[in-house]
Amino acid sequence: MQINSLSLPSCRITTLLKDSATPPPHQPNKVVWQGNEKCVDCSSLIGNYSKKRMFHQSDGVFQDMKVDGYMPKQSTLCVLMLYYTENGLFPQAQTIWEQLLNSSFVPPVRFISKLFDAYGKHRRFDEVINVLHDMDMRNLSILPDVYSLAISCFGREGQLELMEETAKEMVARGLKMCSRTANAFLLYYSIFGSLKEMENAYGRLKKSRFLIMEEVIRAMASAYIKERKFYELGEFLRDVGLGRKNVGNLLWNLMLLSYAANFKMKSMQKEFITMVESGFRPDLTTFNIRALAFSRMSLFWDLHLSIEHMKHERVIPDLVTFGCVVDAYLDRRLGRNLDFALNKMNLDDSPELLTDPFVYEALGKGDFHMSSEAFFEFKTQRQWTYRVLIQKYLKKHYRRNQIFWNY
Repeated sequence: MQINSLSLPSCRITTLLKDSATPPPHQPNKVVWQGNEKCVDCSSLIGNYSKKRMFHQSDGVFQDMKVDGYMPKQSTLCVLMLYYTENGLFPQAQTIWEQLLNSSFVPPVRFISKLFDAYGKHRRFDEVINVLHDMDMRNLSILPDVYSLAISCFGREGQLELMEETAKEMVARGLKMCSRTANAFLLYYSIFGSLKEMENAYGRLKKSRFLIMEEVIRAMASAYIKERKFYELGEFLRDVGLGRKNVGNLLWNLMLLSYAANFKMKSMQKEFITMVESGFRPDLTTFNIRALAFSRMSLFWDLHLSIEHMKHERVIPDLVTFGCVVDAYLDRRLGRNLDFALNKMNLDDSPELLTDPFVYEALGKGDFHMSSEAFFEFKTQRQWTYRVLIQKYLKKHYRRNQIFWNY
């Protein structure tokens, strides 16, 4: 079919177009004739109004197009529907959606994703279900992706029952759940569900033989740590398989943490040796988990050996490592011997915090660590070093036990 391009006639649309950014000369605004209908693409114009939150102007473009006999292109309708949904104008959005459904339009997955995000932001989950069912009735090839997006939408907002029902409906329709969707399903149970619900979801993931992703491992570990279920954490890690190398040292570090949090020192040391013998090289988080346990238990010799091992492996200490040494000596009132340990570390380095945050969830932050973070907020000090931080902390530490008499 031959398509002719004509310049827009003078009407209210052109008046609005003049107010927007002037298009390049080689890209004039055009009307595309298709049969007896005139289709206009004003998606960029409506998008600009949407960003500026100019509700009336954007709506006016759409109304003027209908009055003057111009049919908006489907891309324009998608932009307009997202604009309505994001701003809570749901009746108008429903009108656009019905117009899209009555055409032969196949919505892009990206459009459905943004639409579900907008509905989820306003907690309009009934609208998500309606869109899902409309797509289901049309039996489109993108249906598995739409179900996956709905599951993620419900999960992000903590709607576990809706997420569960959608997953069951997806399976009942004969649609296969991909690995990413199955992992997302488990992820949201880890964040919002109970440990029992999380473990049931993990059992289903195992039966599907999908590989559990690193993000989900972290979420499940965090759930166990919050409930102080360190034995269950260890059992979960063994079930996942400590030999997996695609997640680095994460599994081994969590295993060491499960023992360190309960101060089972012999078991922790045994697992550390097994880790090294299995071909894994300890990283900073590995060393700091052990150092924190040694520091809390006042095991100075083991703490010194751990620092020597770090030096041998060329692992640079961070703020947590220094805090383990300082807190261990000061807790036992051995501040005069502090230089013996600190001389083996570079005190003139700039402070860094590179330890994996899950360590703090289980073992907390030491006093030196928290005081140093408070010192960082002072803008008077331009250049911080470990030496300066320790000097200020020692001054603060010795002063707090002094009694000042007011006469």
